[in-house]
Amino acid sequence: MKGPFVVQNRDRGTVIASNVRLADTPQSRRVGLLKHDELPQGDGLWILPTQAIHTFGMRFPIDVVFLDSALRVKRIYHGLAPYRFTTFVWGAQSVLELPSGSLASTGTMVGDQLQISYRPQSTE
Repeated sequence: MKGPFVVQNRDRGTVIASNVRLADTPQSRRVGLLKHDELPQGDGLWILPTQAIHTFGMRFPIDVVFLDSALRVKRIYHGLAPYRFTTFVWGAQSVLELPSGSLASTGTMVGDQLQISYRPQSTE
């Protein structure tokens, strides 16, 4: 996985997540968050490309954001429980998997414009 990235909601002026990793290979997309026991606040996984996901084998609920190629929010799932499927999202190019509650706490809604950028590395 690559990153870390920061995800900002440009319409709301909020940071959705500050430690997001990229899953952009068949292997990294297949594994996703399956090896995690939890997803700490501020963390996330950006899966590219995809138009649907599942939470089979996961141990915790997640918030899910489907994005188009311009990083505009197409569909949202709040607190998607383990062992569930999402529907196929037409026009989606990628998805963000986030800790449950992340979207409500940042006010993120369908139609919002997100920005994903590399997180600055500390100089310590």
